[in-house]
Amino acid sequence: MAKPVTKYICQNCGYVSLRWLGKCPECDSWNSFVEEIVHTDKHKLKSKSSDILSAKLTNLSKVADINITEDKRIVSTIEELDRVLGGGVVPGSVVLVGGDPGIGKSTLMMQLSDKIKNNTILYVSGEESPKQIKLRCERLGFAHDEFYILSETSLEIIAAVVDKLKPEIVIIDSIQTIYRSELESSPGSVSQLRESTAAIIQIAKAKNISFFLIGHITKEGFIAGPKVLEHMVDTVLQFEGERTHSYRVLRAIKNRFGSTNEIGIFEMTGTGLMEVRNPSEVFLSQRSRGISGSTVSASMEGTRPILIEVQALVSSSGYSVPQRTATGFDYKRLAILIAVLEKKIGIHLSKFDVFVNIAGGIKIDEPSIDLAAAISICSSFKDTSIDADMLILGEIGLSGEIRGISFAERRIQEAVKLGFKKVVLPSSNMKNFKPSKDIEYIPVESIQDAIRLIL
Repeated sequence: MAKPVTKYICQNCGYVSLRWLGKCPECDSWNSFVEEIVHTDKHKLKSKSSDILSAKLTNLSKVADINITEDKRIVSTIEELDRVLGGGVVPGSVVLVGGDPGIGKSTLMMQLSDKIKNNTILYVSGEESPKQIKLRCERLGFAHDEFYILSETSLEIIAAVVDKLKPEIVIIDSIQTIYRSELESSPGSVSQLRESTAAIIQIAKAKNISFFLIGHITKEGFIAGPKVLEHMVDTVLQFEGERTHSYRVLRAIKNRFGSTNEIGIFEMTGTGLMEVRNPSEVFLSQRSRGISGSTVSASMEGTRPILIEVQALVSSSGYSVPQRTATGFDYKRLAILIAVLEKKIGIHLSKFDVFVNIAGGIKIDEPSIDLAAAISICSSFKDTSIDADMLILGEIGLSGEIRGISFAERRIQEAVKLGFKKVVLPSSNMKNFKPSKDIEYIPVESIQDAIRLIL
């Protein structure tokens, strides 16, 4: 018998150490090392190497001999999901779906299964019993004749059922509960996650079966397990949203078969997730008119323009160090905007708390809403309202200049549909631009010009 070797593996990043460490030197996480037993059998490794050398090279192909035929995607008719996936589910792909507990991951997978009527679907649950899944099916009005439920966590048994049933789609809820019997580590450990996912990928590619793996989220908001898990799969979807809001955002972090810029927006209801076809109208539906600190801007999420409300509140600070809080907006960009306003406009905010919020619970990363955020801060500071029918676009540089943005025409067209009458945009975007007669254009070159023309 070979002598077992004990190693300590970080459950956050997969770093391997020969002794226990309190803090991981790779990811700086505390108390994340777990002891795992690794068997080393030199004779077994030697025989395995000889088997590989004697195997036929069946997977060796010449590039000129490869026949490129695009597999037909499985369209779910859930437009928001199909858009994020790149047009539908690719046969043989492995998709990792992550999100906070209770955000709606299992509900989304159930609704996906309900929409794909002509395909055999296997739902593998390691956390719920078949009766619990049946109750969810009844709540969602689920009706699918070729939908099978398997309550199992052993990967060997799951592979045997897949081989016998031959489904087109397999949903595993969740990947943290699956284990391989030849590994002595517990389910959810780095070794189990890595090896189980590798085996699932082999099954998916060999049998041309699409797999959806539901993953847990850590308290930092990342998918639990090592980053190598995200590199192994074809697509990584992140299901985001606040529990206090009914809206959910499905975002592609990685996608080998489509763009990572697309997002899908859903609303959680008592009967499941409902698609939000016009998010701009939804996010602006509760907007109050004639108040200070509120502006409207447009963000591009993939090929879709979304109008959002940018809110700001400036109030006297009761602390020696004023607060700077951003919700749905980049905190570092907020600090830059405050510095530019103090330097170029002369608005001194050192004794005021500044709060910036993107209404509706959505998160915006692109800098095209810089000007809207800056105008909202100035509006709240001066307690002056802004025209409710005005759209504000533009990126602010460190010297106070207003830089051009991309896809300005698409953003303006979306604003025209919702009845906006004016648009403030960078002067550079007016070049090679066909203005519309339905809206008034106000070009600006600097933050000083924008403040003078708007406030």
